[in-house]
Amino acid sequence: MAEHKDVLISIRDLTKRFAAPGRKKAVRAVDGVSLDIYRGEALGLVGESGCGKTTLGRCILRLIEPSGGRIEYDGQVLFDKEEGIRAEMLPFRRKMQIIFQNPAASLDPRTTVGESIGEALDIHRLVKGREERQQRIEALMTEVGLDPADAGRYPGAFSGGQQQRVGIARALAVEPEFIVCDEPISSLDVSIQSQIINTLEDLKQQKGLTYLFIAHDLSVVRHISDRIGVMYLGRLVELGDSVSLTARPLHPYTRALLSAVPLPDPEKNRLRERNPMQGEPPSPVDPPSGCAFHPRCPMATEKCRQETPPLMEREPGRFAACHMLSLPKEGRDSAT
Repeated sequence: MAEHKDVLISIRDLTKRFAAPGRKKAVRAVDGVSLDIYRGEALGLVGESGCGKTTLGRCILRLIEPSGGRIEYDGQVLFDKEEGIRAEMLPFRRKMQIIFQNPAASLDPRTTVGESIGEALDIHRLVKGREERQQRIEALMTEVGLDPADAGRYPGAFSGGQQQRVGIARALAVEPEFIVCDEPISSLDVSIQSQIINTLEDLKQQKGLTYLFIAHDLSVVRHISDRIGVMYLGRLVELGDSVSLTARPLHPYTRALLSAVPLPDPEKNRLRERNPMQGEPPSPVDPPSGCAFHPRCPMATEKCRQETPPLMEREPGRFAACHMLSLPKEGRDSAT
């Protein structure tokens, strides 16, 4: 757990809309998210596919331009729709990097892995001369568990896990402070996933990195994250430290996500309480009124169908957007 509260990234009421072909309404990919990311922490971001996790991460880096809201990096405004501020991002590219989901797609198959890693060194003029450049590439490859002798090979000669290590080395090349890890293990074999997670954890400790770790699997996120945010249909519905959130989730959607994670003990897995979700996620083009989760929630009331619940601090450090949490305990237990 990050022991200090030094805010590195601050976003307020961030929104992103995409035009939907053939429709008058836009897709609400990110719908008014406010969030602080503390220096030195790993903040996990989870939710089903299409909930807006990746879009949020890319908006923070301004790889995608937000539609509204405000983004600050270490006290400097990167984007403010209301004030018309769009900062020049090149000075921040050294500080903010991304590890992509699909390493094979993010690496140029016609460029050696050494050149892919060295490209950022050239753009930001971080080395002087070919010898220093080569030494830096080899050091980066060693840091992520690759053999420097393979720098002259092409991505196709590497396994998926090795390709992702190249992606990590490329992100580290500019010595960033903040890295968006965009589902960095979802395309890898289960046997390789833990190795990549361990590498990312080690690098975080060694270099004092800050992560936004995006994934759809809570069982993965809780092992690397200090805090976890849960997104549903473009909104943040729960936020808290990883231990408390996974042990005692407040939002019914978080409970449903956790109940879908299998336990290693088959007997405990068979006997535990289930919180299955009903139906499919609604369309982000035409989201439900009130709480977006109400069509799938077994606790939903008329208020849930009419009013959007705000994300509120329900306990110290624990935030959730759910009307049921505002009721006395007996009311919550009896709500249907």
